[in-house]
Amino acid sequence: MSKREERLQKLVELVSGSVSLHVKDAAKHLNVSEMTIRRDINDSHCSPLNLLGGYIVKSKDQDPISHYFVSQQQQRHVIEKKHIGRLAASLVQNNDIVFFDCGTTTPYIIENIPEHIHFTGVCYSLNVFVTLQKHENCNVILCGGQFEVDNAIFTPIIEQSPLDIICPSKSFISAAGISFKGITCFNLHEVNWKKKAINKSNTTILVADSSKFDELKAAYFGVLSDFDMLISDHISDEYLAFCHQNNIKAYQ
Repeated sequence: MSKREERLQKLVELVSGSVSLHVKDAAKHLNVSEMTIRRDINDSHCSPLNLLGGYIVKSKDQDPISHYFVSQQQQRHVIEKKHIGRLAASLVQNNDIVFFDCGTTTPYIIENIPEHIHFTGVCYSLNVFVTLQKHENCNVILCGGQFEVDNAIFTPIIEQSPLDIICPSKSFISAAGISFKGITCFNLHEVNWKKKAINKSNTTILVADSSKFDELKAAYFGVLSDFDMLISDHISDEYLAFCHQNNIKAYQ
C-alpha cells in the first residue's frame, strides 16, 4: 500500500466518525500539508471522499444520471455560473436578509458580493455555508438538521426551522429543470426549503444556467410565474416572451 493510499484510508476512518472533516484538521492529524490532502482526494479516481469547500465528506456510489452530486456538478458550466453569479450579486444591498439555495451556482453569487455590503445570509447547505462565512460582513444563519451527503444539504429533524420565522428580502433559488410544465430539482429533500423560501420572500429570484431549460426532473417545487426574476447566461426568445407577459424581470 502506497503512502497516499494509507492517508486516504486514515481519512476515511476520520470522516466515518463525523459528518465532515475540515482539510486543515485532516492535515494536522496526518502531519502533511493541506495541499497534500486535497491532491490525495482529487487525484483518486475511486476515492470514497469528496471535497466541499474546505471540508472533506463521504461520497456515495450512485447513478449520476438520476441523482445530483455537488462534487460532480462543481466543474460543470463554470463560466456560465460565474456570469450568473456576477449578475445576481449586484442585486444584494446593505441590510438585506438573503436566502441562498443549495447547488453549485449559489456560491458564485456570494463570492461576487462586495465585502463592504452588510447582509444576513440564510442557507441550508454545507458548501453555501462555507462560502458565506468567508464574507467579512455577512451574518450567517444555517438551517440545520440531518446531513444529506449527495447534495450537501441539511434536512429538518424538528418541525420548526429559521425559515418559519424569517421573511427574506431576497431569495436566490436554484433549479435542475426549467420548463413550462414546472420548475424542478433532483432531490425531494430540497423541495420544502425551496417552497418555504418562495412563499416567505419579498423577492424570489430563479438562478440557473441555460443547460437547465426545457428539462424536467423528479422533484417539482413550483412554476416559472412564482418568481419575480430569472437570471441565466442565455434565455431563449420563448422564455423571454413568457417573462415579459408575466412581469418577470429577466437578466442574461
